[in-house]
Amino acid sequence: MADVREFLQRVDLTLAGLDAPAVRLWAERDDRNEIVGSTGFELSADGEHALIRSVAVAPGRRAVGAGTRLAQLALDEARAAGVRRAWLFSRRSGPFWQKLGFTSADRDELAAALPDAHQVVLFRQTGQLEREVAWSRAL
Repeated sequence: MADVREFLQRVDLTLAGLDAPAVRLWAERDDRNEIVGSTGFELSADGEHALIRSVAVAPGRRAVGAGTRLAQLALDEARAAGVRRAWLFSRRSGPFWQKLGFTSADRDELAAALPDAHQVVLFRQTGQLEREVAWSRAL
């Protein structure tokens, strides 16, 4: 987990709640055993929603499909876990997520579907929720 935290910190993604039971993470390592990609999601209490999070690729490995592959892994795993709708926050990567079928969503609707998700709780506490951009798609 320490390696994943360090990687996500380097790529400027939220670290809140990574070790919580509802969070599932995967890391991709190179032949030197360094993390070069990550993906994951956090389940809602009812198991019907997932907050996609921690999808990141090391700078030298971007633009070759690694991000799409990692994001698709999280979506496939969420679907296999019984999730019906995937959500995420992204202010910077909207076009990437739109290519994967996500559409703009109401952030308050996201927060209602996943009220206990660590990012939702953190963003509410810090007042950041009002500045976030939400995305969603059915699984």
